Amino acid sequence: MNFSFTEQQQVAADALAQILGRFRDAPLHTESYLPGSALDAELQDAGFHDVGTDPDLGAVSAVDLVIQVARQRLTVEIAASALVRPRLCPGAPRPLALVRGTSPVRFGAEARTALLVTGNEVLRLDVQPGDFAPLTTLFAYPLAKLTNEARARAVPVPIEGAHGLLEQYWEIGLAAEIAGAMQSALNSTVEYVTQRKQFGQPIGAFQAVQHRLAEAAVLLEAARWLTFKAADSGDAADAALATGYAQDAARRVAYDFHQFHGAMGLTLEHPLHLWTYRLRALLGELGGAASRLDCAAVAVWGDPTTSRRA
Repeated sequence: MNFSFTEQQQVAADALAQILGRFRDAPLHTESYLPGSALDAELQDAGFHDVGTDPDLGAVSAVDLVIQVARQRLTVEIAASALVRPRLCPGAPRPLALVRGTSPVRFGAEARTALLVTGNEVLRLDVQPGDFAPLTTLFAYPLAKLTNEARARAVPVPIEGAHGLLEQYWEIGLAAEIAGAMQSALNSTVEYVTQRKQFGQPIGAFQAVQHRLAEAAVLLEAARWLTFKAADSGDAADAALATGYAQDAARRVAYDFHQFHGAMGLTLEHPLHLWTYRLRALLGELGGAASRLDCAAVAVWGDPTTSRRA
C-alpha cells in the first residue's frame, strides 16, 4: 500500500488543518467535555462531513479527518458521519448516533439520525426530541440512552450487507478516534515531562520515562497505520484488526500517561483528562479489543466452531 496522500487528499488535509488551527487551544473549564458546535459548523460548511463520498478523497481522507478532529479538545461527532453515513444512510441529517444493545450512546442526545444494530439487522431511526435520555458522565463525551419507545419506531435499512458495512466502518472510525486521542494524550505527556522537574532535572530526562513514552509512540504509530490500511483496503479483517489493536494499545498507554502527570493529569484544569477519559469510553465500544481481535481472526481463518462441527 502507498501510504502517501494523493495531491487531492493533501489539499484536503491542508484545508482541514487551517480550520482546526483556529480551535486547537479551546479554553478548559469545569465540564467533563467541551462541546464543539462552532467547529462542527465550520466543518459542515466546508463539506468535510462528506469527504467519504468524494471519489478523489474517499475513506482515507475520512480517516484523516476523524484522527485530526479527535485530537482536538472540543468534542465533535465525526466518525459516524464521515465513514458510516455515506454507505448506509447518505444525506441523512446529522449528527449520527450508532446504537448497539442497551449501552450508553455517544452523541445520542445531539443526534438527528440513529442506526441500531439488532441481531444481524440494521435499523434506522429519525430521531425526535426525547428519544435519547442524556446521562451524567465523566467520559468526555455526551452520552445518552435510547428509549424503548424510540426503538419501536426504527425501520430496516434496505441495503444488502448493511450489518457488515456498519460494523466495518464503525470499526474504522473507532480506531481513528482512538489514534487521534492517543496522539494528543502523548503530546500532552511529552510536554509535561519536559517541563516538570524532579531531583533538579526534567522527569523526561530519566531513561525509564523515555522508554515508556517511546513504546507508547510505537503503539500509536502502528494503530494509526493499521487504520489507514483498513480504510484503503476496504477489508473487514483489516478493520477488525485495526480496532482491536488500537483498543489494546490505548489501554496500555493511558495508565502511563497519568502516572507521569501525577494528580495534575486528573484535574479539569489540565487537558489530559479530555483524551484519556474519551479513550476509556472507546475501549469498551463494539465489545472491546478481545471481541474485535476475535472477529479479525474469524475473518482471516474462519470460525473454528464451524470447522469442528463439520
